[in-house]
Amino acid sequence: MHIPQRILLGPGPSTVDPRVLRAMATPLVGHLDPVFLELMNEVMQKLRYVFGTSNQLTFPVSGTGSAGMETVLVNLLEPGDHAVICVNGVFGGRMCDIAERAGAKVTRVEAPWGRPIDPVDVKAALAKEKVDLVAIVHAETSTGVLQPLEEIGRAVREHGALFVVDAVTSLGGVAVNVDERLIDACYSGTQKM
Repeated sequence: MHIPQRILLGPGPSTVDPRVLRAMATPLVGHLDPVFLELMNEVMQKLRYVFGTSNQLTFPVSGTGSAGMETVLVNLLEPGDHAVICVNGVFGGRMCDIAERAGAKVTRVEAPWGRPIDPVDVKAALAKEKVDLVAIVHAETSTGVLQPLEEIGRAVREHGALFVVDAVTSLGGVAVNVDERLIDACYSGTQKM
Protein backbone atom coordinates (compact mmCIF):
# COMPACT_ATOMS: atom_id res chain seq x y z
CA MET A 1 0.00 0.00 0.00
CA HIS A 2 1.34 3.41 -0.93
CA ILE A 3 0.14 6.37 1.11
CA PRO A 4 1.03 9.75 -0.42
CA GLN A 5 2.84 12.42 1.57
CA ARG A 6 0.41 15.18 2.65
CA ILE A 7 0.77 18.40 4.61
CA LEU A 8 -2.08 18.54 7.12
CA LEU A 9 -2.77 21.99 8.58
CA GLY A 10 -6.03 21.43 10.48
CA PRO A 11 -6.51 21.21 14.25
CA GLY A 12 -5.84 17.44 14.06
CA PRO A 13 -4.63 15.13 12.81
CA SER A 14 -1.56 17.08 11.82
CA THR A 15 1.62 16.33 9.90
CA VAL A 16 4.18 14.43 11.95
CA ASP A 17 7.83 15.44 11.80
CA PRO A 18 10.06 12.70 10.28
CA ARG A 19 12.18 12.46 13.46
CA VAL A 20 9.02 11.68 15.44
CA LEU A 21 8.15 8.96 12.94
CA ARG A 22 11.68 7.52 13.36
CA ALA A 23 11.27 7.55 17.15
CA MET A 24 7.95 5.75 16.79
CA ALA A 25 9.72 3.02 14.78
CA THR A 26 12.06 2.12 17.66
CA PRO A 27 11.68 -1.31 19.33
CA LEU A 28 8.90 -1.73 21.89
CA VAL A 29 9.53 -2.56 25.54
CA GLY A 30 7.04 -4.02 27.99
CA HIS A 31 5.26 -1.93 30.60
CA LEU A 32 7.25 -3.55 33.44
CA ASP A 33 10.65 -3.24 31.75
CA PRO A 34 13.02 -0.99 33.76
CA VAL A 35 13.70 1.01 30.58
CA PHE A 36 9.97 1.68 30.19
CA LEU A 37 9.64 2.75 33.83
CA GLU A 38 12.59 5.12 33.47
CA LEU A 39 11.14 6.59 30.28
CA MET A 40 7.68 6.95 31.87
CA ASN A 41 9.17 8.82 34.83
CA GLU A 42 10.87 11.22 32.43
CA VAL A 43 7.67 11.75 30.43
CA MET A 44 5.67 12.39 33.63
CA GLN A 45 8.26 14.94 34.79
CA LYS A 46 8.04 16.78 31.47
CA LEU A 47 4.23 16.69 31.53
CA ARG A 48 4.26 18.28 35.00
CA TYR A 49 6.28 21.14 33.50
CA VAL A 50 3.88 21.57 30.56
CA PHE A 51 0.77 21.47 32.79
CA GLY A 52 2.35 23.74 35.43
CA THR A 53 1.98 21.33 38.33
CA SER A 54 4.06 19.49 40.89
CA ASN A 55 1.39 16.79 41.26
CA GLN A 56 3.01 13.34 41.01
CA LEU A 57 -0.24 11.97 39.53
CA THR A 58 0.53 13.52 36.16
CA PHE A 59 0.71 10.79 33.56
CA PRO A 60 0.00 10.08 29.89
CA VAL A 61 -2.92 7.93 28.81
CA SER A 62 -3.23 6.58 25.30
CA GLY A 63 -6.35 8.14 23.80
CA THR A 64 -7.96 11.28 22.47
CA GLY A 65 -8.95 14.42 24.36
CA SER A 66 -12.48 12.99 24.56
CA ALA A 67 -11.04 9.87 26.20
CA GLY A 68 -9.38 12.16 28.75
CA MET A 69 -12.70 13.93 29.35
CA GLU A 70 -14.53 10.68 29.97
CA THR A 71 -11.72 9.26 32.12
CA VAL A 72 -11.70 12.28 34.42
CA LEU A 73 -15.46 12.73 34.74
CA VAL A 74 -16.45 9.08 35.26
CA ASN A 75 -13.73 8.68 37.88
CA LEU A 76 -14.65 11.81 39.84
CA LEU A 77 -18.45 11.65 39.67
CA GLU A 78 -20.77 9.15 41.32
CA PRO A 79 -24.54 8.78 40.99
CA GLY A 80 -26.20 11.58 42.92
CA ASP A 81 -23.24 13.98 42.79
CA HIS A 82 -23.93 17.54 41.68
CA ALA A 83 -21.83 18.91 38.82
CA VAL A 84 -21.80 22.48 37.57
CA ILE A 85 -20.62 22.45 33.98
CA CYS A 86 -19.76 25.54 31.98
CA VAL A 87 -21.09 25.44 28.42
CA ASN A 88 -20.20 27.89 25.68
CA GLY A 89 -19.55 25.46 22.86
CA VAL A 90 -19.61 21.83 21.76
CA PHE A 91 -17.28 20.32 24.35
CA GLY A 92 -18.97 21.84 27.40
CA GLY A 93 -22.12 20.14 26.13
CA ARG A 94 -20.25 16.86 25.79
CA MET A 95 -19.10 17.19 29.41
CA CYS A 96 -22.75 17.50 30.44
CA ASP A 97 -23.64 14.32 28.54
CA ILE A 98 -20.86 12.32 30.22
CA ALA A 99 -21.67 13.65 33.70
CA GLU A 100 -25.36 12.78 33.26
CA ARG A 101 -24.46 9.27 32.08
CA ALA A 102 -22.33 8.93 35.23
CA GLY A 103 -25.47 9.64 37.25
CA ALA A 104 -24.67 13.18 38.31
CA LYS A 105 -27.17 15.99 38.59
CA VAL A 106 -25.93 18.63 36.14
CA THR A 107 -26.40 22.38 36.37
CA ARG A 108 -25.33 24.15 33.20
CA VAL A 109 -23.73 27.60 33.41
CA GLU A 110 -24.00 28.90 29.87
CA ALA A 111 -22.60 31.69 27.76
CA PRO A 112 -23.24 32.32 24.07
CA TRP A 113 -20.78 30.77 21.64
CA GLY A 114 -17.85 33.13 21.23
CA ARG A 115 -18.17 34.54 24.77
CA PRO A 116 -16.35 33.44 27.93
CA ILE A 117 -18.16 32.05 30.95
CA ASP A 118 -18.90 34.80 33.49
CA PRO A 119 -17.37 33.89 36.88
CA VAL A 120 -20.35 35.61 38.54
CA ASP A 121 -22.64 32.98 37.00
CA VAL A 122 -20.44 30.16 38.33
CA LYS A 123 -20.44 31.73 41.79
CA ALA A 124 -24.25 32.00 41.68
CA ALA A 125 -24.56 28.29 40.79
CA LEU A 126 -22.18 27.37 43.63
CA ALA A 127 -24.21 29.44 46.10
CA LYS A 128 -27.53 27.68 45.34
CA GLU A 129 -26.71 24.22 46.72
CA LYS A 130 -23.85 21.85 47.48
CA VAL A 131 -21.74 21.21 44.39
CA ASP A 132 -19.26 18.35 44.10
CA LEU A 133 -17.53 19.30 40.85
CA VAL A 134 -17.21 22.25 38.47
CA ALA A 135 -15.96 21.61 34.92
CA ILE A 136 -14.97 24.01 32.17
CA VAL A 137 -13.27 23.93 28.78
CA HIS A 138 -10.24 26.24 29.03
CA ALA A 139 -10.30 27.18 25.33
CA GLU A 140 -13.44 25.91 23.64
CA THR A 141 -12.34 24.20 20.42
CA SER A 142 -15.39 25.34 18.46
CA THR A 143 -14.79 29.05 19.19
CA GLY A 144 -11.29 29.43 20.67
CA VAL A 145 -12.59 31.50 23.59
CA LEU A 146 -10.23 31.43 26.58
CA GLN A 147 -11.87 31.17 30.01
CA PRO A 148 -11.14 33.18 33.20
CA LEU A 149 -9.81 30.18 35.16
CA GLU A 150 -8.22 32.07 38.06
CA GLU A 151 -11.42 33.60 39.41
CA ILE A 152 -13.48 30.47 38.78
CA GLY A 153 -10.82 28.26 40.41
CA ARG A 154 -10.82 30.39 43.57
CA ALA A 155 -14.63 30.28 43.79
CA VAL A 156 -14.69 26.51 43.31
CA ARG A 157 -12.03 26.01 46.01
CA GLU A 158 -13.93 28.26 48.45
CA HIS A 159 -16.99 26.04 48.04
CA GLY A 160 -15.05 22.79 48.54
CA ALA A 161 -15.80 21.36 45.08
CA LEU A 162 -13.40 19.77 42.60
CA PHE A 163 -12.30 21.91 39.66
CA VAL A 164 -11.92 20.07 36.32
CA VAL A 165 -10.41 21.74 33.25
CA ASP A 166 -10.37 20.55 29.66
CA ALA A 167 -7.10 21.82 28.18
CA VAL A 168 -7.33 19.93 24.87
CA THR A 169 -7.09 23.08 22.76
CA SER A 170 -5.10 25.29 25.13
CA LEU A 171 -2.22 23.11 26.41
CA GLY A 172 0.95 24.01 24.56
CA GLY A 173 -0.58 27.21 23.21
CA VAL A 174 -1.15 29.10 26.44
CA ALA A 175 -0.06 28.43 30.01
CA VAL A 176 -2.50 26.19 31.85
CA ASN A 177 -0.84 26.54 35.30
CA VAL A 178 -2.77 23.77 37.04
CA ASP A 179 -1.43 24.44 40.55
CA GLU A 180 -1.66 28.23 40.37
CA ARG A 181 -5.27 28.08 39.14
CA LEU A 182 -6.34 25.54 41.79
CA ILE A 183 -7.26 22.89 39.21
CA ASP A 184 -7.87 19.45 40.69
CA ALA A 185 -8.00 17.47 37.43
CA CYS A 186 -6.93 18.52 33.95
CA TYR A 187 -6.60 16.63 30.69
CA SER A 188 -5.47 17.33 27.17
CA GLY A 189 -4.82 15.45 23.96
CA THR A 190 -1.75 15.18 21.80
CA GLN A 191 -3.72 15.48 18.57
CA LYS A 192 -4.17 19.24 19.10
CA MET A 193 -0.68 20.18 20.30
